[in-house]
Amino acid sequence: MAGKWTPRSWRTKPILQAPEYPDAKALAKVEGRLGTYPPLVFAGEARRLKSALAQVAEGKGFVLQGGDCAESFAEFHPDNIRDTFRVLLQMAVVLTYGAACPVVKVGRLAGQFAKPRSSDTETVDGVSLPSYRGDMINGMDFTEAARVPDPERLVQAYNQSAATLNLLRAFAQGGYADLHKVHQWTLGFVADSPQGERYRDLANRLDETLAFMAACGLTSETTPQIRETDFFTSHEALLLSYEEAMTRVDSTTGDWYDTSAHLLWIGDRTRQPDGAHVEFLSGVANPLAIKAGPTTEVDELLRNIDTLNPDNEAGRLCVIVRMGGEEVEQLLPPLIRAVEREGRKVVWICDPMHGNTVASANGYKTRHFDRILAEVSGFFAAHKSEGTHAGGIHLELTGQDVTECVGGAKAITEAGLADRYHTHCDPRLNAEQALEVAFRVAEALKENRVNGANAKHGRAAVGS
Repeated sequence: MAGKWTPRSWRTKPILQAPEYPDAKALAKVEGRLGTYPPLVFAGEARRLKSALAQVAEGKGFVLQGGDCAESFAEFHPDNIRDTFRVLLQMAVVLTYGAACPVVKVGRLAGQFAKPRSSDTETVDGVSLPSYRGDMINGMDFTEAARVPDPERLVQAYNQSAATLNLLRAFAQGGYADLHKVHQWTLGFVADSPQGERYRDLANRLDETLAFMAACGLTSETTPQIRETDFFTSHEALLLSYEEAMTRVDSTTGDWYDTSAHLLWIGDRTRQPDGAHVEFLSGVANPLAIKAGPTTEVDELLRNIDTLNPDNEAGRLCVIVRMGGEEVEQLLPPLIRAVEREGRKVVWICDPMHGNTVASANGYKTRHFDRILAEVSGFFAAHKSEGTHAGGIHLELTGQDVTECVGGAKAITEAGLADRYHTHCDPRLNAEQALEVAFRVAEALKENRVNGANAKHGRAAVGS
């Protein structure tokens, strides 16, 4: 931790992507109110996530991180939360059973309300207004009134996050995540798809395994791991006035924790080593992540790693790579080699979404599924070439039957994007596309495991 750090020390640093509130006093009052509200997550939960990530850093697990591009107030509904949670569980089952390794489940949920923008303004029909920065800051409607940053939106974001977390905890611990329910998790629109058929086959094999375990006395009643699951939350720590208001001292350790989420990350646009976002997160004890894009320099990454994880603690820091499908195999290895050379412990996670966003012919922002898969393949290839562990995947996805990303088994076309294009910001994978990614990743993890076992067996044979 930085010696002179306080929850407010970020205010002395240069900051990017910060909205301009017209009434500073109103903002300060809201920050004060939020500072008296109960924490959304607890320090012990964050430490449990850090422990799980430490295992991933040692090559003994895999991170599945996913959820909405940006949560919205208008689409807040228990069914939407349930469906996103369910598709993440489905993906986790595919990864765990196919790759035979523990999967750490982290949602982009209960706090992902703010988004960085490439421009401070947007222009429509010759009219320029401030950019939409997420529902916790301003409104999506293209009107002057809607685009004014409103501090009261912070309170609404807190309340919606609290309700979302309450439901997520009930799903994770109340029996909904029981592995015996894997057939019931199959979403209707996936049931008649190629991915649905693959999932049913896996579920049938899992049923056989569970039946064998039950015969050995391992059931939902005797083994909580079958009935329950750990599920953690994360979001980009973009709006620092909100994050500061949610930062508290843990009574058991005396450390500061940002209680808005279990894991916070720094985006590709706000990763300046001397900037406010790095300064703020350097002082909280949560597990953290930092994005690494195509412009990330080796020296900058190492400097940020030293600032955010000075004690080189396993599980403290993830590097989320978003290079683009065409560049990841070229740009990632130098970063891996530098981190390995310095002996730094990080979890490498692939974000194949943000580097592959394009405009479609009919004007919709979209992502091509084959480019997403290409970045996933390139990410695994880079780690294979360097002999390091590909530790996770970070996806923008939804459990809703949307048509926002082109391609996949059902071959969504650019002409079909308008059918169900509902995102408030960036295009998301639907459940079928997300499951297809999960099967591809499980195959890559299984191949790595088999190759590793063969190599180990070969060394043992030589040694004998």
